[in-house]
Amino acid sequence: MIVASPLPAVNAILNGTAAVLIGIGVYLIKTGRQRAHRAAMIAAVVSSTLFLCSYLYYHFAILHGHPTHFATPGWPRTIYFTILLTHTVLAAVVVPLVLITLTRGLKGRFDRHRLIARWTYPVWLYVSVTGVVIYLMLYRIYA
Repeated sequence: MIVASPLPAVNAILNGTAAVLIGIGVYLIKTGRQRAHRAAMIAAVVSSTLFLCSYLYYHFAILHGHPTHFATPGWPRTIYFTILLTHTVLAAVVVPLVLITLTRGLKGRFDRHRLIARWTYPVWLYVSVTGVVIYLMLYRIYA
């Protein structure tokens, strides 16, 4: 069931924005710009949080918990569900990773922040990018 709503596109934009901000944030810290890194990463957290709120609202208030369906058969279906499975599992993992990483950074525990950020960064980036890919496959390419 796909309901006509702008929220899936909004969600994709928020995920894409988070991905760009994550990339910028990593670049900034690698070039020694800590304050700009902090601002970019906080903006990425805000974007991801807005995404999560919008996603939950769409799926539970608008769709009333009914799943969306990917109807295209063959290899696109296999690719879609592979991406969806990895995205969903890692999306559950990334929430505590982001919260721990953010908390350590904000508290100035940079040695511990770096240790977990090495794991958080690729997982968070993957989840944000695959969120956009899922949107494109479900609502644009194979709709």
